[in-house]
Amino acid sequence: MKLQDEVALLGLERLQSSAKPGRVRGSQLRLEPASFESVLTSSLREQVRRIIRGRIIAGDIVPGAIYSIPQFAALLGVSATPVREAVLDLGNQDLVEVVRNRGFRVPDLTEGDIDEVVQLRLMLEVPAVIAIAKDPPTHQLADLRRMTGAITASAQAGDLVGFVENDRDFHLALLSCFGNQRLVAVVGRLRDQSRLYRGLADTGPLMDFTREHDELLDAVERADPGAAEKVITRHLKHARDIWAGRQEDGKI
Repeated sequence: MKLQDEVALLGLERLQSSAKPGRVRGSQLRLEPASFESVLTSSLREQVRRIIRGRIIAGDIVPGAIYSIPQFAALLGVSATPVREAVLDLGNQDLVEVVRNRGFRVPDLTEGDIDEVVQLRLMLEVPAVIAIAKDPPTHQLADLRRMTGAITASAQAGDLVGFVENDRDFHLALLSCFGNQRLVAVVGRLRDQSRLYRGLADTGPLMDFTREHDELLDAVERADPGAAEKVITRHLKHARDIWAGRQEDGKI
């Protein structure tokens, strides 16, 4: 099997588990077709890391269960090395806990954990977005608009994992226009830790989030910091409410 074929398998198959806390057996994991666009230009390690991260944020990987690295490698059609490296990277980001000689698990999150993450994101992202809207990044707007298009395509397909990754790419690309890469790195880590999209299993709520991305970019493009502030604040709180199960017809 060629590298691109391995990567396609890694990205186009959706990992599902009905696992309860404890070690996950191979028979408890299955792959079913799903829509996901692999990033073939990056290293295999990076691709595996992105996809595992997407599965975690989307809720496909069960918190508390222990997953075997060789088992994942076999299911995904790759060697254990890129999976092990990706898991170590995610462990350094506090997204997973490495269990010696057994594999890895995703730590569960409390309501307090999520509240702290969202509070920090509001403190960091809102002022940055206001500043960006005051001086719109004209040369980056076309690329950002293409990213919102990718988010829309994932939402329309009901592809939660693709949506998570495209959403992450858009938000971090927008924040990078502020010119502070440490800010981008911190927010990226906070986003990964929060797993705010676990409640977005249906296309309807995904489309609501997609419209908020377009609203945000529209406000930035017309240099309207007040509108941009309202949209990004609503967007972050919307995600928090869905995580907590306070969604009603896709609205807060």
